[in-house]
Amino acid sequence: MNLVGKHTVAIVDDHSLFARSLEKLINSFSHFRVLFHAKNGVELQERINEEKILPDIVLLDINMPVMNGFETAEWIMGNHPKIKILALSMEDDEQTILRMLRKGAKGYLLKDIHPEILNTALKELMEKGYYHSDKVSETLLHSISPDEEGRVMDFKENELIFIQLACSEMTYKEIAHVMDLSPKTIDGYRQDLFKRLKIKNRVGLVIFALKKNLIKL
Repeated sequence: MNLVGKHTVAIVDDHSLFARSLEKLINSFSHFRVLFHAKNGVELQERINEEKILPDIVLLDINMPVMNGFETAEWIMGNHPKIKILALSMEDDEQTILRMLRKGAKGYLLKDIHPEILNTALKELMEKGYYHSDKVSETLLHSISPDEEGRVMDFKENELIFIQLACSEMTYKEIAHVMDLSPKTIDGYRQDLFKRLKIKNRVGLVIFALKKNLIKL
């Protein structure tokens, strides 16, 4: 929902000085306005329950006390799946990035990014439903292991995200919400992947993903 013609943002970060600076920056962008700042996931829940409107985007830190970013993302997707999550963290290891994407984040940025990149990311989140930086794209590619013939499986970016989400407890309808795609498109991904990978069901997809190190137990 828009506030005064702008897309709304909530910042969830326990570093108050950083959050205030980030709020000032975002409010300087022509298409965005910060609704509020919360110090962790529990405070986010309280603020959302108090506010009459939900933010379009939640900028979410990972390492926070009380309720961290992974737990907060899971709560958001379970209760307000239309909110777009953009992770903003100092953590740049591949497993952290992949875990946040599996929890429902539609983008992942490091805190030392240039302001214009943040502006671009916010715009693409609203226009496309996701924003994948070079770091995220590289991480997704690195998460694929070579097959028996030494070649890398040729997956499109959205197919990788679908595989990772399909290996969770989400229903296909919930996956469609997370990826901002229609259930018909998700069904198309499922049918095509099952045919290409020569598997018959979702269990087979999980086994394949584990063998190729696309997911971790």
